[in-house]
Amino acid sequence: GRLNADNARFLLLAVLIVLYMLCGAAVFSAIELPTEREAKERWEERLENFTRRHNLSRAELRHFLRAYEEASVAGIRVDDIRPRWDFTGAFYFVGTVVSTIGFGMTTPATVGGKIFLIFYGLIGCAGTILFFNLFLERLITVIAYVMKSCHERQLRRKGVLPHNGRRGSGTSEVDSLAGWKPSVYYVMLILCVASLIISCCASAMYTPIEGWSYFDSLYFCFVAFSTIGFGDLVSSQNIKYESQGLYRFGNFVFILMGVCCIYSLFNVISIVIKQSINWILKKLDCRCCHRCQRKLFHSRRNVVMPGNVRSRRNISIETDVVNESDTDGRRLSGEMISMKDFLASNKVSLAIMQKQLSETANGYPRQMSSNSKQNGFSGGVGALAIMNNRLAETSVDR
Repeated sequence: GRLNADNARFLLLAVLIVLYMLCGAAVFSAIELPTEREAKERWEERLENFTRRHNLSRAELRHFLRAYEEASVAGIRVDDIRPRWDFTGAFYFVGTVVSTIGFGMTTPATVGGKIFLIFYGLIGCAGTILFFNLFLERLITVIAYVMKSCHERQLRRKGVLPHNGRRGSGTSEVDSLAGWKPSVYYVMLILCVASLIISCCASAMYTPIEGWSYFDSLYFCFVAFSTIGFGDLVSSQNIKYESQGLYRFGNFVFILMGVCCIYSLFNVISIVIKQSINWILKKLDCRCCHRCQRKLFHSRRNVVMPGNVRSRRNISIETDVVNESDTDGRRLSGEMISMKDFLASNKVSLAIMQKQLSETANGYPRQMSSNSKQNGFSGGVGALAIMNNRLAETSVDR
């Protein structure tokens, strides 16, 4: 059933993520651990020389360093930097909060600030995620429209469509566009190129102004645009810049554009990962079915087998549409599913319930044509659903 397929996909994805994390931990440990040990040895040697030269005890020096660490948390640094909590610094801070970047170079130190941050971040992050979803919807609409226009132009050059823009009466001309859908790999390529261009242009700005190397600037762009936000490199932190107002505006624009593009790119990559998982499950399902059939044939070789055996539905790499069931009849009438039916039926998944709630909130059920059901982008919840539905709509419009 659909629920079993979703559970298998979830478990396989969880296993792959754990393996991916274990491999990443092994690689980073092998790369970074020797450097960390060398830095620790150099620091211990410098600490020992300093205490011997100034006739200080290690305990007094460590107490002083702990006091500096507390001051550093409050925003005090050795070098001159801009005030952390003036209006511009606070605005930069709330930008890192609502965008979920969270560099960590500025954090509230008072109890009131921490309490306010909880409620402020709750609403701000939700609103920003909604903005990213709406941006994603419009971005995919533009990309799909441009790709479809290029496809129509290619058909006109080949003589399949007339040059006046009207489709001919032949069924082949209509089917050539009706059956066409934008490829997720082309969309991913376009977003990769756009993200790379924005990162390169931003790095060209950060390198001379911040004094970073170009590679460090590219590293900062990825960490910031992907909202990872380590905080080891943070832009716009010096006390003064040349053309300070223009630089801060450019920094804001680049971070906003970069986060939007990387956010969209992550959602496209998630579609590719989902298709890959479906392909793996399909291969595993086929092998398991063959083995079960062989065991069943050898164990019951003298038993008369029925003529028609209903086979399991294969999980397709192309489609990922929720099957219609008895409960889905509520969706056509726009009725919200009841909690009693949801708990009683084990065929209704969380995705179906969220879809019904969304359709009821919109006031009408979302009708999907046969072409959109065959579209490889259909299905999903949240930002993934926005991308899937928008790609499905653009592939069957006109």
